[in-house]
Amino acid sequence: MEPQGLRRSLSLRDLIVYGLLFIGPLAPVGVFGVLDAKSSGAVALVYVVATIAMGFTALSYAQMSRRVPNAGSVFAYASAGLGRPAGLLAGWMAMLDYLLIPAVAYLFCGIALHSQVPSIPAWVFTAAAFVGTTALNLAGVRIAARVGFVVLVVEILLLAVFIVAAIVVLATHGPARPWTSPLTGVGGTTASAVMGAVSVAVLSFLGFDGIASFAEENTGDERQIGRAVLFCLGLAGLLFVTQTYLAGLLMPVSPQHLVSVPAEQGTAFYTMSNSAFGPWLHLAFVVVKGIGPAFSAMSAVAAASRLMYGMARDHGLPGALATVDARHRVPRAALLTTAGVAAVVSLWAAWRSNGLDVLVSIVNMGALAAFTLLHASVIGLFVVRRRSRAWLPYLLVPAAGAAVSVWIIVAATTMAKVVAAVWLAAGLVLAFVQRRRGVSPSPRDGDARVRGGSSAHAR
Repeated sequence: MEPQGLRRSLSLRDLIVYGLLFIGPLAPVGVFGVLDAKSSGAVALVYVVATIAMGFTALSYAQMSRRVPNAGSVFAYASAGLGRPAGLLAGWMAMLDYLLIPAVAYLFCGIALHSQVPSIPAWVFTAAAFVGTTALNLAGVRIAARVGFVVLVVEILLLAVFIVAAIVVLATHGPARPWTSPLTGVGGTTASAVMGAVSVAVLSFLGFDGIASFAEENTGDERQIGRAVLFCLGLAGLLFVTQTYLAGLLMPVSPQHLVSVPAEQGTAFYTMSNSAFGPWLHLAFVVVKGIGPAFSAMSAVAAASRLMYGMARDHGLPGALATVDARHRVPRAALLTTAGVAAVVSLWAAWRSNGLDVLVSIVNMGALAAFTLLHASVIGLFVVRRRSRAWLPYLLVPAAGAAVSVWIIVAATTMAKVVAAVWLAAGLVLAFVQRRRGVSPSPRDGDARVRGGSSAHAR
């Protein structure tokens, strides 16, 4: 009997909800102080540049999702454009990112809520967030999307309240810094300072690519995934630039002060909100930032499970991970495996004094390595294999995107590079073992899984 596949139940809105939940509309809150110090106050400019930089990756996802509409996302794309070994490595590196992001999110949730209710240990909140969101994921992608939509609306409403309150304060009392400073810096900035901050700011966007992993649950045509990816990135960029521009104007201390007192960088946004609006908005941000990460983790686990499912179905991982729950049509084994890894890692980090720092330092390396292979797969599929002459979308854009990803990898910390290298080595061992065992590509691999076979379609 033909095995059951995933249920097509996600509309364009649902896909965007998953992407925005994964990213988090309030993502800049936690890194605002770091970026303010690095860029001499030009945080809004940093996010403008970061949005453009990540736009290259979004365009590559849009191109490949139209031709390879499969649940394995970057694994499927690299397999189609560069061959199966590259696909295995791309999927393997993406899993490093997808497995660690939910762990970080669960940990954020526990720490934030524990700070408000110190009598309850952080691990209790972490465990509760894990159990609740895992249950939603197992109940089906549609139900999880509906609950996630409610949480997303709450986050956006809080952001809207902040924007309105900021405009009122600015109109009444004026800015604490010059009006152009969020774009030009306090007393000016430099290109190297801005680009150094961009290497941190791009972390706020990680997660929009998870939309592509739901390709086989998409109710529209193959172009809908690309539309959702581009819209999600564009909307996130607009929200990030707006909130950091207003926060930059209201920031009561200088970037130089944050440079001299690094301990205050992590709470700089809360310092600004408390100074400009009073404790009520500060408390609202703390509560929402305590609950929101749990649903970012839910979205991340769902995306990671689809990546695992796609790789397992095509013999890149153990076949047991390719099973689909008959009732809810979700990859139950892959979901439970992903959620279990996230829970173990988050609890491990919670017991270490530097656990959060360790996770945050390495969480982006897998994604950036996968992004690099994604861009290469666009060139491999359209320019090399199909000999397309449309050089702008199929050569220049992905080449620029790959350059951005490599540049950020080079600028990463030594620990992050070591962890990524160890993970890559494990992936190479896995690929070698599979080849020795004679595991062959499934019928979904190669040309059979690519839409639009002739070169005419690629022009």
